[in-house]
Amino acid sequence: MYRTIPIAAFALLMMPSCVARGGGGNVVQSVKTVEVMPTEYINRDFAGMATADDAVNLAFKISGQIAACDVSKGDFVRRETLLASLDPRDVELQVASDRSQYEMARSQYERMKRLMEHEAVSRQEFEASEASFVRAKSTYENTKDLFSDTKLRAPFDGVIERVYVDVYQRVQAGETILRLVNPRSTTVEFTMPEKSLPLLSDTTTRFSVTFDNIPNRRFNARLHKYAKTSSDASGFPVALKISKTDSELYGISPGMTCQITMRSEEDDPQRLSVPLSAIYAPAMGGTFVWVVGGDNRVERRRVVLGDIFGRDMVVVISGLREGEKVVTAGVYKLQEGVEVKVIND
Repeated sequence: MYRTIPIAAFALLMMPSCVARGGGGNVVQSVKTVEVMPTEYINRDFAGMATADDAVNLAFKISGQIAACDVSKGDFVRRETLLASLDPRDVELQVASDRSQYEMARSQYERMKRLMEHEAVSRQEFEASEASFVRAKSTYENTKDLFSDTKLRAPFDGVIERVYVDVYQRVQAGETILRLVNPRSTTVEFTMPEKSLPLLSDTTTRFSVTFDNIPNRRFNARLHKYAKTSSDASGFPVALKISKTDSELYGISPGMTCQITMRSEEDDPQRLSVPLSAIYAPAMGGTFVWVVGGDNRVERRRVVLGDIFGRDMVVVISGLREGEKVVTAGVYKLQEGVEVKVIND
C-alpha cells in the first residue's frame, strides 16, 4: 500500500544538504566573501603583437630585367647571401659607351695640355677640355659601379617574407623585389587609450607580456618608445622591448599575439577595490555590494565605482571601509538581512 507524502514535505526532503537553517528557521545561504583592501596598484591589460626588429623591402638601384631570383618565401638567408640579380647586358653596354667617352675626353685633354705648354691654345679652350675630361671620368667610374648594383644581397640574417617579382620580369629602379624580416623579435607593440598615456612617464609603471602560445611564462618588458599623437583616433601606439635572451630561448617571432599587463601604483592610498563579481546591479538601477556583518547577516550597500582594472577588479570610490567583508558569489540570490555562512577555501 502506497503512502502519500505532502508536497511541502517532499520539497524539504529534496532540499540540498548544503543549505542550513538558522535558529529562527530561516534558510542560511552559503557564500564566499573577500575582505575589502586598499588598492596599492592597478593592472591594465592590452592586446598586442610581436613585431619585427629588422624588416626591409629590398630593391635594385637601377632598372633592368630579372635574370635570377634564387630564394623563395620562407627561406632563411644569411647576411650577404645573393638573393636576386639583373641581366648585366644593359649595364655592359652603358659601361662601354661611357668608357669610350672617357677615353676620347682624356685624349683631348692630353692634347690640349701639350698645346697649352707651347701657348698654342687659349686658357679657355684648355679649361673646357679639362672640365670635359673630369666629367667623363666621373661618369665612367660611376657606371662601373653599376655592376655591383645588378646584385641584390641580404643586409642581415633573416627570412624571406615575400617575393614580388618573377624571373625575366623587367623592373624599374626602386621597385620592391622582396621583403626580408628578422625571424626573432624583441619588440611588442600595442595601442593605449588617451587617459592612460600619462602613466607612461611614471617611473613606477611596470610592464609584463604573456604570449598566447606560451601562457605559463610571463616576460618582463621595458618601455621602448611611444607616439604622443594618434591620427586615426584608434589609440596611441606603444612599443615595448623584452630581452634578447628570452626572445631566442622561447622563439619569439613577429606576428605572435600576446597580452600586455601595465602595472601602476594607485595615486590615492585610501581608494579601495573589490572583484567585479561582488557588484550587485539590480534592474531598478544603482550599484551595490552585500556586506557581511558581525552577526553573519548581509546588508545591501550602495557604492560608487571607478575604473575597472586587471582581469576582474574594480575601484570603489565610496561606500565601503577597509576590512569589511563583501560577498563575491551569488549576489543576485541574496536579500536584505538574510543569514549567510561563509565557506571560503
